Amino acid sequence: MYGNEQAEEEERRKKRAPWGVIALVLLTGLALIRNGSGEFDVGPPQPASAAAADSQVSSGLFAGVAQPMPYALPERVRIPSIQVDAPMIPVGLDADGWVGAPPPEDPNLAGWFTGSVSPGEKGTAVVVGHVDNSQGPAVFYSLGALKPGSRVEISRQDGKTAVFEIYGVEVFEKNNFPGDRVYASKGSAELRVITCGGGFSKQNGYDGNVVAFASLVEVH
Repeated sequence: MYGNEQAEEEERRKKRAPWGVIALVLLTGLALIRNGSGEFDVGPPQPASAAAADSQVSSGLFAGVAQPMPYALPERVRIPSIQVDAPMIPVGLDADGWVGAPPPEDPNLAGWFTGSVSPGEKGTAVVVGHVDNSQGPAVFYSLGALKPGSRVEISRQDGKTAVFEIYGVEVFEKNNFPGDRVYASKGSAELRVITCGGGFSKQNGYDGNVVAFASLVEVH
C-alpha cells in the first residue's frame, strides 16, 4: 500500500507545472481576472504599503514554525479576519492555458491550483478565487484588506487543518508579475492566496493581482 501511495505522489509531482509556466500564465492574467466585473460603487480594498512583504521576508528569511505535512486534498478555506468561510475545489489550466477559476456564478467558492503542492506540503501552495461577479462581491473581495498576522485556515481531506499566518499582501501588475518571487519555494510550507485587483476597465478588466503571502505556523 505504501508503495502505491509513493508512486501516486511521484506522479502528482511530475504533473505540477514549472514555476515559469505559472508565472507566464499570470502575466497573461488569471481566468478570474477575465470574469471580474468591477462595476460597484466601491471597489475592493487594495493592500496598504505597510502590508507589503519586506525584502527579508520575501527573500526567504521568514519560516513557519510548523513542520510540512504530507499531501492531502484541501476542502475548505477560512480567513476569520475578513469573514471568509468557503469550500474549495481543484482547478488546473483551462483549454486556453489560463489558470482555471471556480464557477463565477458561485461567489463563495475558492480553488486550489493543482499545479502547486497541496496546502501544508513543503513548497508553495496556490489558492485562487473571484473578487466579484455580476451580482456583487465574491469570496476574496476583501483579500487586499488583510494585515500581517492574519490567519488562513485550510481544512484538508485527511482531517487536519493547516493554519497559515499572513506576512505580506501586495498588488502586482499582471504585465509585470514577479513569478519567481511569488512562487519560489523557501524550503518550508508556504501559501499564496490570489485574486484580481488594481485598476479596472470595462475593456480589459482588472489590471493586476492581489497576492497574500503566508507561511504554515500550526497544524491541528
